[in-house]
Amino acid sequence: MDSLLKTKDLRVNFTIQNGFLKELLSKEKKQVKAVDGLDFEIKKGEIVSLVGESGSGKTTTGKAVLQLLDNVEGEVTYNGQRLNQKDKKQIKSFRQKAQMIFQDPYDSLNSKFKIIDIVAEPLEINGKIRNEEHKKEKVKEALEWAGLKPAETFFYRYPHELSGGQRQRVVIASALILNPEFIVADEPVSMLDVSVRADILRLMVDLRDKKGISYLFITHDISLAWLISNRIAIMYLGKIVEIGEADKVISKSLHPYTKALINVMPKPKISKQKQKRMILKGETPNPSNIPTGCRFHTRCPFAEEKCKVEEPELTQYSDGHFAACHFAEKLLEGAE
Repeated sequence: MDSLLKTKDLRVNFTIQNGFLKELLSKEKKQVKAVDGLDFEIKKGEIVSLVGESGSGKTTTGKAVLQLLDNVEGEVTYNGQRLNQKDKKQIKSFRQKAQMIFQDPYDSLNSKFKIIDIVAEPLEINGKIRNEEHKKEKVKEALEWAGLKPAETFFYRYPHELSGGQRQRVVIASALILNPEFIVADEPVSMLDVSVRADILRLMVDLRDKKGISYLFITHDISLAWLISNRIAIMYLGKIVEIGEADKVISKSLHPYTKALINVMPKPKISKQKQKRMILKGETPNPSNIPTGCRFHTRCPFAEEKCKVEEPELTQYSDGHFAACHFAEKLLEGAE
């Protein structure tokens, strides 16, 4: 598969706002390294999941990739062309090809607007509506792609008249109406009932297969990532600590954090061998005060002195399977 999107040393820092007196007395301002030097690639027609706990930097990464933040450093390349936020024409064109599905379908839809106007808004903003009939035709097509049929019955309804699953389908229709090539899906099913989640995930995979859409799928649930992804990237405190093909990451995980996430997920038996369960202890460190060395060492049961002082590089251990752990090979041997 050809490459669609690449990042190189992607970084997003946020300055912490202190109280008035601290601002006057303190010369040094603390920063949160929300995204701390990410290198990853998404190929055409591929679903890459970004998995991690709350506060790991997943959503910020998605917004940074779409150039929705002003404080993005590093490179984002789309279809071989490096994006430049100062080039307004380029960014406008990119945002027509790249869309975002937000986590909460209740907040992401304007309750005062009818569905037809919500879904047609991207067309309105980009001046792509010729007349009222054209608008209805495009909205009908997008709603049907999103699984809302017959589409006309939803045109003049308001968000509060729809179920949670129907609202999320409207959000997806709004993202589809410009025929995007790439979608960042930020926890798109976390607010939905379990019975509805499978339908939405099936829809996303179907759109990938039929329209060739690529996804960056953001989730805290590694079991969902395993279900729909080609590859999984595990994120911890602003860095990717493991990335590889979905089955490899699950069955031959190389990082203790990945193993801990797998141990708490509901799953069928991946292996006939019994594996020792590893449960995370302690809280995630404050992102404004990241530990030295391996940033996971404060919670890692395998940590040694080396881990406290030397940060591991993201290293390839097999074809396309990378991990940032000093003892990745030992962990792999123990799982086999």
